[in-house]
Amino acid sequence: MTTSPRPWKIPESVLVVIHTPALDVLLIRRADAETDFWQSVTGSKDAADEPLALTAAREVAEETGISCGEGTALAPRLADWQLRNVYEIYPRWRARYAPGVTHNTEHLFGLCVPDRLTPTLDPREHTGWKWLPYREAADACFSPSNAEAILLLPEFAR
Repeated sequence: MTTSPRPWKIPESVLVVIHTPALDVLLIRRADAETDFWQSVTGSKDAADEPLALTAAREVAEETGISCGEGTALAPRLADWQLRNVYEIYPRWRARYAPGVTHNTEHLFGLCVPDRLTPTLDPREHTGWKWLPYREAADACFSPSNAEAILLLPEFAR
């Protein structure tokens, strides 16, 4: 029996800052990192033509169990911030991408939930979660672009 090779990751992703009206931010801890790697929800498109809002809603559901896709109560609260970051992919994760791909384009979204919800994590991806006031959440993030996005929260949460 042969298995088909895993397809290359698409170097276009979303970062979703999940927050409350009080600007508390949900962080999740990556399972595949040696240290405390706290972050917001992130994930790549499944197909080149997948709409970014669909990618964002899918990743939120996969990583936290929170449903915010079309037709859900939280769908209107998923906001495309119309901002993007282009950054170099960490060498440890480059093998997931086609040869020669070194940069990723990340699109920023926010999801305002009514209160501090309890997420449902997939332990293969994430091993912990916590809610923090937004400035503390930014300080706890491993990724500089994630921290910068969280610090923009007061501007976009209006």
